[in-house]
Amino acid sequence: MRHLPYFCRGQVVRGFGRGSKQLGIPTANFPEQVVDNLPTDVSTGIYYGWASVGSGDVHKMVVSIGWNPYYKNTKKSMETHIMHTFKEDFYGEILNVAIVGYLRPEKNFDSLESLISAIQGDIEEAKKRLDLPEHLKLKEDNFFKVPKSKVMNGH
Repeated sequence: MRHLPYFCRGQVVRGFGRGSKQLGIPTANFPEQVVDNLPTDVSTGIYYGWASVGSGDVHKMVVSIGWNPYYKNTKKSMETHIMHTFKEDFYGEILNVAIVGYLRPEKNFDSLESLISAIQGDIEEAKKRLDLPEHLKLKEDNFFKVPKSKVMNGH
């Protein structure tokens, strides 16, 4: 993807309900219009970067962009796992994402266990890469300085 870092924001919508329940890895989902507006050269796959909810703190994240072959989705999705434990759901809040790097292409898995293992590996790899100086500086980008007037529900 030539456009890295890539910045996007949108309102968190309900996804398929699989992240937390089936995988134990909660995700925040962007609405269709955010996914549809991705640059045309964005390959499907797993990326890493930074995310914040509203004007909240910026955290490490991984994001899956694609069709989720294991689940045979018919719509392309963009599902962000923020490496932080939130006290409550934040549907309807504004999610701010800076994608800074690419981890791997999306692929199918022969079991739920192998999918979960791959995601956990992606999270560990993203944590390491985001500690590199060239990525750490993006955590402080002005993109994440959201005016308080844009904040919803105290986030």
